[in-house]
Amino acid sequence: MKFQGTQNYVATQDLMLAVNAAITLQRPLLVKGEPGTGKTMLAEEVAQALNVPLLQWHIKSTTKAQQGLYEYDAVSRLRDSQLADVDAGERVKDINNYIIKGVLWQAFTADQPVALLIDEIDKADIEFPNDLLRELDRMEFYCYETRQLIRAKHRPLVFITSNNEKELPDAFLRRCFFHYIKFPDAVTMQSIVDVHFPNLKRDLLTAAMKTFYELRNLPGLKKKPSTSELLDWLKLLMAEDIGIEALQSTDAKTAIPPLIGALLKNEQDATLFEKLMFLQSRNR
Repeated sequence: MKFQGTQNYVATQDLMLAVNAAITLQRPLLVKGEPGTGKTMLAEEVAQALNVPLLQWHIKSTTKAQQGLYEYDAVSRLRDSQLADVDAGERVKDINNYIIKGVLWQAFTADQPVALLIDEIDKADIEFPNDLLRELDRMEFYCYETRQLIRAKHRPLVFITSNNEKELPDAFLRRCFFHYIKFPDAVTMQSIVDVHFPNLKRDLLTAAMKTFYELRNLPGLKKKPSTSELLDWLKLLMAEDIGIEALQSTDAKTAIPPLIGALLKNEQDATLFEKLMFLQSRNR
């Protein structure tokens, strides 16, 4: 299996090399990058390109590694054991009825190879990656309640994303192939936009891209706008039929581009940008 990109996802050469290296090494691909750079979408597009099912595990701050393996619903079993009907009694006898299979169990026991996305692993506590070391390395785990060794029929293609909110343990990193998705340059970004908005007017795109990269390069910006936010902004500009004149105004009162709330998400950045626009308008 080799990934060569898709029509819906612009993958750089180094990103395609990273995906194929992880496939060759049979190791998880750890993908980092700014939020909105397409880390999650990468797993979806690779799965589609390779024609394999995708299982997704979206991590929260409360997520425990055990949930990815299985959970034993002891409360339901106790409740059923207290019921008088025959069906509940028969159900209680089989402990398998109370085992909730997690995404790793599902991936390991699938009859065909699958892709597995562990999304935003850095949201969980620091022990979470360590708790998955053995399972991701040996592709097996033991279910004590049913006394089963669950071993992978096919090694899944594992994607792990991180926004770098926490450092990941060295032992975990050693088991992964790592790739950092750099923020797209103007040429790559235009290719991404063309995929989503093939009929966008060139002059409007040029003006919007100029504003977008000026924003990203603004010193002191608390949160830089991402690729997904640029796409949202362009979608709004098209929906409202806003022309290029609105993005190139020299009037101090209208120098702030329309719908800028799609790009700037806090008052500090909005105020900073307004001050910059005001100063630029005075110097013209």
